[in-house]
Amino acid sequence: MNIDKMKSQHVDILEKISFLRKLSLAGVSANAQEIATAIVSMSAIIKTHLSAEDQFLYPHIEQDGNNALRQVSTKFKREMADIVNEYEGFSRRWNIASKLMGNDDAFRRDANIVLRKVYERMQRENKDFYPLVERM
Repeated sequence: MNIDKMKSQHVDILEKISFLRKLSLAGVSANAQEIATAIVSMSAIIKTHLSAEDQFLYPHIEQDGNNALRQVSTKFKREMADIVNEYEGFSRRWNIASKLMGNDDAFRRDANIVLRKVYERMQRENKDFYPLVERM
C-alpha cells in the first residue's frame, strides 16, 4: 500500500506545529491572526489525513494485513480517538484571532499539551506503524 500522501501530510502537520511554536514564542496576541489561520489550515490537513486513515488505511489493513499488523493498526486506531477529541477542542478554542487576544499563557499551555500529543503520535506512526504498513 502506498502511503506517501499520508507521510507527506505528517510533514505538513509537523511544519504547522513548528510554525505555531515560533509564532507563540514571538507573542500570541501579536500574532493572533497568523496563529488562527495556521490552526484552521492544520485542521484541514488533519481532517483529510484522518479521513484517509479511516476510509482506506485501516480497512485495507483489516482486509489484507497480517495478524500482527492488524493488532498494531487496531491499537493505533483506538488511541487516536482521544487525541482527535482533544485536538478538535483545541482547534475550536483557538481558531479565531479574537479568542487568542490576551490569552497568551492559556494558548501556550493548551498548545503544549495538545500539540505535543499530536506530534508524539505522528512520530510513533512514522517510526512504529508506517514501516510495517509499507512492508505489507
